Amino acid sequence: MSIDRRNVLKLGALAAAVTLAGAGRAQSPGAAAGETRNATRKLSILILGGTGLTGPHQVAYALSRGHEVTIFNRGRKQREWPGTVEQLLGDRDVNDYKSLAAEVAKGRRWDICIDNPSSVPHWIRDAATVLKGRVGGYMMISSLSAYADNATPGDDETAALATFDGDPLAETMTSLRADMGKYAGLKAATEAETLKHFGATATLVRPGLIVGPGDETDRFTYWPMRFAKGGEVLAPGDGRDPVKFIDARDLGEWMIRLAEAGATGAFNAIGPAHPLDMAGLLYGIRDSTTAGAQLTWVPTEFLMAQEVSPWGDMPVWVPGQGEMAGFHTRSNAKAIAAGLTFRSLADTVEATQAWFAAQPEERRNAPLRAGIKPEREVEVLAAWKAQAAKPA
Repeated sequence: MSIDRRNVLKLGALAAAVTLAGAGRAQSPGAAAGETRNATRKLSILILGGTGLTGPHQVAYALSRGHEVTIFNRGRKQREWPGTVEQLLGDRDVNDYKSLAAEVAKGRRWDICIDNPSSVPHWIRDAATVLKGRVGGYMMISSLSAYADNATPGDDETAALATFDGDPLAETMTSLRADMGKYAGLKAATEAETLKHFGATATLVRPGLIVGPGDETDRFTYWPMRFAKGGEVLAPGDGRDPVKFIDARDLGEWMIRLAEAGATGAFNAIGPAHPLDMAGLLYGIRDSTTAGAQLTWVPTEFLMAQEVSPWGDMPVWVPGQGEMAGFHTRSNAKAIAAGLTFRSLADTVEATQAWFAAQPEERRNAPLRAGIKPEREVEVLAAWKAQAAKPA
């Protein structure tokens, strides 16, 4: 198995499809864990989405800061909010903005629009048809996948973006779900469409792996759940490969603070603030779960020979060499300077475990949606020990 950008992005895109499809039950928002004093300026905030992974934390935090919040979505995930939230119903898949257009016709405007789910450019174009001139700023969640490559460690927001062959405006969520290989190019094209319509008032937030309570992809959840079972745990590489991720709560709350500050431009929304490698991640997770689990580190070359995939079978992990050397090392200095802060790893692990424990029994008992299968883990560990036992 080769380790290249296409394989990793395909795995990441397949996991993103779970989120795009709205699988499972969204996390119920509680009191915001970050700074909750009132903002110095009260904003009227329009959130497109609001009930997925990041949205609930944006809503709860915005309310705690004294802002007025309107959400626009299909209404399929009803929830209780810790305050008054106006909900407008519509379906962007079929360009249904009637409820939003009716408010605009009354003279409504918002200080900021936060667009959480946009992955196809026509969603931006269609929203702009209704909202252009009616919002003070437009902030969208893009992705680190929008970059053209991951070969250079430490790249910042000025690195080249991916391209898309064909007409990106012709692509729909249905066509994207059918071919998630289009994800990177379409994310870059969605950014371009945002800049086309909203120009200097646009804010592009590029997160990497979003983790924590509410993540239905299990791309981080695998590790706390695996350590909780105890026993021998297959660990990838030698532990020195870098890792980056961001807690959905940190991302959502920071985006509200960005809106308060009127910040614009592009930001790599990844953490932590300090360098972290796979050993630091896994031992940190283990310390937050159980002392009974033991890690066995297996070299990258052996895992590739065994067709154990980075990101998929071994979530979070991508070998830090070759074409993917920069995947987990992109600079987050600009975002940190703009106020991005990070919870502790222990906090993220504890919240993820608590969220997972609150899921329906069928979800908790079903196989995780990411991570190597238990029987396959046993096979790979046995094969590694057999090879290691052979005379040099």
